[in-house]
Amino acid sequence: MMKINGACHCGAVRFTAEVDPARVVVCHCSDCQVLSGAPFRAIVAADIASFALQGMTKRYVKQAQSGNRRAQVFCPECGTPLYGAAAENPTQVVIRVGCVEQRAQLRPSRQIWQHSAQPWIAELAGVPGEVQQ
Repeated sequence: MMKINGACHCGAVRFTAEVDPARVVVCHCSDCQVLSGAPFRAIVAADIASFALQGMTKRYVKQAQSGNRRAQVFCPECGTPLYGAAAENPTQVVIRVGCVEQRAQLRPSRQIWQHSAQPWIAELAGVPGEVQQ
């Protein structure tokens, strides 16, 4: 297990949790694409007992592609998506890896909903890039 901490973009909401770094997942579902504003979202689950939140959040409840009702929790100031959870009586939170300080150490171990993946994802390694300072 690994202790992590993170925050929203503006810093109004902070959290800590304990996660298993071997359980990091990349989700390609269309909900994750739209809710993240990106072609996929990296996530990691944490038991609710190990999750501590500081600051005020807002939540949006939606029926996911899986059929489950999921609460999407975000910062009301800057809009950063922080985590998702069952809409009622959650036992775990699914943290958005992008807002975790230790994100470089949280390498995905699997991908889900790949039938929704953008067809060009596999070609990214061949796209020229540059390192910004």
